[in-house]
Amino acid sequence: MKYHLITMGCPKNKVDSDGMEMLLQQADLRATTNAARADVLIVNTCGFLEAAKEESIGVLQELAGLKKRGQMLIAAGCLAQRNGEEVLARVPGVDGLLGTRRWMDVMELVNGIRGNGSGQAGSGKRRKLQQYSLLGDPDVSFESAVPRPPVAAGSAYLKISDGCNAPCAFCTIPSFKGKLRSRPLEAIVDEANALVAAGAKELVLVAQDSTDYGRDWGEPNSLPRLLAALGNRTSSDLRWIRLMYAYPGHVTDELVEVMASQPKVVPYLDMPLQHGDPRTLKRMRRPSRLEMVYDHMAKLRAAMPDIALRTTFIVGYPGETEEEFQGLLDFAKAIEFDKVGAFLFSPEPGTPSATLPDQVAEEVKQERYGRLMEVQQPISLRKNQALVGRMLEILVEGEGEIEGSRSPLLLGRSYRDAPEVDGLVLVPGVSGAPIGSMMEVHINGAMEYDLVGEPLLAETFVSKRGLGIGE
Repeated sequence: MKYHLITMGCPKNKVDSDGMEMLLQQADLRATTNAARADVLIVNTCGFLEAAKEESIGVLQELAGLKKRGQMLIAAGCLAQRNGEEVLARVPGVDGLLGTRRWMDVMELVNGIRGNGSGQAGSGKRRKLQQYSLLGDPDVSFESAVPRPPVAAGSAYLKISDGCNAPCAFCTIPSFKGKLRSRPLEAIVDEANALVAAGAKELVLVAQDSTDYGRDWGEPNSLPRLLAALGNRTSSDLRWIRLMYAYPGHVTDELVEVMASQPKVVPYLDMPLQHGDPRTLKRMRRPSRLEMVYDHMAKLRAAMPDIALRTTFIVGYPGETEEEFQGLLDFAKAIEFDKVGAFLFSPEPGTPSATLPDQVAEEVKQERYGRLMEVQQPISLRKNQALVGRMLEILVEGEGEIEGSRSPLLLGRSYRDAPEVDGLVLVPGVSGAPIGSMMEVHINGAMEYDLVGEPLLAETFVSKRGLGIGE
């Protein structure tokens, strides 16, 4: 049998998909990139925002429309957990639902569907939700390491917890992920070592709130201990440990100290703040004392002068006045984040923010988004320009060609760039570096989001064609 798996949404979903793939392969199913040749079609859906939900529904509908007799279609992940009935109503070809905490039971669902004779195209029968769904909490815990496939590009996500205790008024995650559930430290370390043995040079720690790790055990400041264990108990093949999704107020002095002193922990932190005006933050049910955020940033920069700080903002939250938006702009200018992501507010059904008065018009959201990016771009450019002349180690991610020519272009990331969300280091005229390898690069150019460099040992990977040698 063969399977075809599509992953939507965030890195946390990617981790779950990796686990599903290993379990499918252990059951002698083989992966195929051709959906028409698969016996099992799986979409690990995203249900965080309405746009993501519709994208997941669209992918499911496309696969259902092409489904052949004998194929089964499974909707897994957040949307299946959050809106299972709607998924079945809008995509009648779906044979099963697999919840966010049941991915490890994927073969139980596959065997159940097969045993019930589902997967018949055009049957026209409306299936009962309970017959084909695994949506509740499993009978197993987070005790064991998550099975993962080989690391292909030198970087792997490592999930340290699931669920969230934060009361954010705009967020749907607690409704389908549930409360925080931290993984045991030993299971995380075991999985980290397995990923390093499989080729990982970088581990990216992810969770809904990574800095809340251990709070469900009554040990809310457990993240520093975890980082120290990962740094001390992994081989030297692991070069970078990157921390994502910190929560304001949870960045303790102990965490800053471990980040600064543990060589494998890169000086990088992603802290999604969501806004920069206290009035908006209060309506969001987020920490609104900006003095605390300034204190966090000052401590992080004092301990790690080269730290790259990333945040995310929501633009156009209900009731956001021009004065409040200007407060966000002033905040962004004052902090000078290295990286900023921004999203237009989306009213998610079932959240308190969806019913708030004074919803902001879409054209106003778009205009404010543009102004925020206009403020951030020169900051990002200036931060990148300050790196010109320095040496940076990069993790090679791939190759391309310089636009308008046949000259090769090496693509990599420095410690300052998280995968998928940040910029790249571009190395023109170079090819042949193995994907997943590390390389020293001299930075000689900067743009708003990307850097340009040349390898320290150019003769190792130089393409003669790209440099004009021998032409």
